[in-house]
Amino acid sequence: MTRAFNFSAGPALLPEEVLQQAAAEMLDWRSSGMSVMEMSHRGPQFMSIMQAAQSDLRELLAVPANYRILFMQGGAIAQNAIVPMNLLGRVSQPATIDFIHTGHWSGRSMGDAAKYAKVNIVASSQQNGFTAIPPRSAWQLSPHAAYVHVCTNETVHGVEFHFTPDMGENDDCVPLVADMSSHILSRAIDVSKYGVIFAGAQKNMGIAGLTVVIVREDLIGHALPFCPSAFDWKKVADHDSMFNTPPTFAIYMAGLVFQWLKRQGGVAAIEQRNIEKAALLYDCIDASDFYSNPVAQDCRSRMNVPFFLHDSALNEAFLAGAQERGLLQLRGHRTLGGMRASIYNAMPVEGVQALVDYLREFERRH
Repeated sequence: MTRAFNFSAGPALLPEEVLQQAAAEMLDWRSSGMSVMEMSHRGPQFMSIMQAAQSDLRELLAVPANYRILFMQGGAIAQNAIVPMNLLGRVSQPATIDFIHTGHWSGRSMGDAAKYAKVNIVASSQQNGFTAIPPRSAWQLSPHAAYVHVCTNETVHGVEFHFTPDMGENDDCVPLVADMSSHILSRAIDVSKYGVIFAGAQKNMGIAGLTVVIVREDLIGHALPFCPSAFDWKKVADHDSMFNTPPTFAIYMAGLVFQWLKRQGGVAAIEQRNIEKAALLYDCIDASDFYSNPVAQDCRSRMNVPFFLHDSALNEAFLAGAQERGLLQLRGHRTLGGMRASIYNAMPVEGVQALVDYLREFERRH
């Protein structure tokens, strides 16, 4: 069987080694006589899987000791409601949440947060089509906001924070909350600069069904009274992500991905590989008048590369030719159009090179 190069934005490509290991262990995990999907989440077998996954993720991201790692459900979209329900109890009501509006997903987050508090857009790139990140110096922050929300990589528009927003060093500084769903584990980050980091697993960590939340301990225990118990970070933390039945197979798959990342040399090594892959694709697009990418060069995502054909009438022919060559799921997001290549950690450089070769071939023929 020949595997295709899958450029889907998510659920996304998984490392082949991980799929092979999961297949080998599908019916019988380590001579237990059970599949991981059949195990009790409170049994010793799954508890060992859970503990290893948490430990490996803490090591990969150098998560400080005063942060908890929670394994939850509902995806990043659910966290758009869960975050305010857990953080608004820290501040006087009515509360304000500051948002940096950089594209589709920060916009979706604002819509959910507005159900719980006043939303204040302190900086936006909407006027330039979400093709850049507003510089930190331009942010007009509220003096008493509950927190500041950023989406550090916009999957649809292909913009990425290449800096860590400075929120101050004292204990009274407003917490920075980051949706890192589409680039977590792709680059080194200083977790201590954030109050909360959350991410769906289905792009760089594994399969759909698992949401990872990394939260500073002092931000736990402030849930609003109407927050559902399964979404209360304190209850989840107190039960070590076992308050309700966790997404067991998704946690297992994430654990395999974490082990694969460690074998690659960790986050530092994978970041260098991602820099090389992104440069290969962007250089090809920039060298052509046939294709274009509108994002400012200092804000371009290494994970999600939107691009447009000069003649949009050729879009369907382009996609058909890509499909024939095993280059899959290149159609852009429905809100933006064009094309998009998502080149997450698991995408090998050979896949990016195959796409570049096809881009050049298609341009020559048209």
